[in-house]
Amino acid sequence: MTPRAAFRRGGGLAAAILVSGAGLTARAASAEDAAAPKPWYQEIACNGFVSTSYSYGFNRPDSRTNAYRVFDFDDNTFKVDVAELVVQHPVAKPRESGFRVDMAMGGSVPRVSAAAGLFRDPMTGLAEDIDLQQAFASYVAPLGTGLRVDAGKFVTHFGAEVIQGYDGWNDNATRSFLFGYAIPFTHLGLRASYTFDPRLAATAMVVNGWDQATDDNRSKSAGAQLAITPYPAFTLYLNGMVGAEGANNESDLRRMFDVVASLKASRRVTVGVNLDYGEEDGAVPATPSRTAAWSGSAGYLRFTASDRLALIVRGEAFKDRDGVRTRVVQTLSELTLTPELRVSSNFILRGDLRLDRSSQRFFMKQAVDAFPTPPVSANASASF
Repeated sequence: MTPRAAFRRGGGLAAAILVSGAGLTARAASAEDAAAPKPWYQEIACNGFVSTSYSYGFNRPDSRTNAYRVFDFDDNTFKVDVAELVVQHPVAKPRESGFRVDMAMGGSVPRVSAAAGLFRDPMTGLAEDIDLQQAFASYVAPLGTGLRVDAGKFVTHFGAEVIQGYDGWNDNATRSFLFGYAIPFTHLGLRASYTFDPRLAATAMVVNGWDQATDDNRSKSAGAQLAITPYPAFTLYLNGMVGAEGANNESDLRRMFDVVASLKASRRVTVGVNLDYGEEDGAVPATPSRTAAWSGSAGYLRFTASDRLALIVRGEAFKDRDGVRTRVVQTLSELTLTPELRVSSNFILRGDLRLDRSSQRFFMKQAVDAFPTPPVSANASASF
């Protein structure tokens, strides 16, 4: 279990349409077939997910780019953010083996989340409109309740928000600053997870690093998670990771600490908190001996009015003390309001009304009004 999956889940306006295909698993229909062991290929499941959106920035930047947005970076355009196909053989019990492969295509998500060394140009660093988002083999070793081991490429378990997929999506149409700048997207390596009891589970991994399909140094990174559920309505995730992330540099370490908490306060209200702190040795170009640091916090509130209607509020602040994550020494903050309409169990409409602010005069407007007068600049946008 990961915090991102648990949430399922400048100012501007954003909207998203999410369609998740039900799993199509070949199953025997008769009682006789159900009693007999099934061939492995009949246990393979195929699932699909599509997200399309429209985004409009009220600053109307001449670049037609929404600054510091993660996936909704193109302004005033309709887009296919991602079309995802998942093929998997799930595992759950000891001695079971399986796999999962996620192919992602689209004009937003694959361009950002693609890992170095896989579907990303090694010279320019640019990614295309396709990505192998996940591809790993799994085995549950018969140790205690079952030790699950995954080998391959998988999405990170850090943070409160997910890249997105049929089996877990976010409550907001847009992603937070913490999602985009405080934590990694994916890893490639080995991951092991073990459930001690319903209240405690642990995950550990050894990987190439942050978003590295092919390692760019001789060092590996290590990460771990504790998932604590003292009672069913509350879950706390404690995450950490350390490793050398610089190209051909094994001496300067990057450390990241991530905390996610989720509380279902009532039948209609769910609240969440995400806290991040990161630092990296030798990452400040002007002062190589200095350790760069970044930190942030985000709060989430979901109010479910009915089976079809919900309202989500997100507020956050992200401090890039040395400018190593956003390339500008600044503090970013945002407030997002998201009404949600669930048309059916597999079809969701969302609209984000979002206000972004920076402690620096960075958010661009049209040339007639290049920067606002106050020292703090803002950008409003909407997404659907």
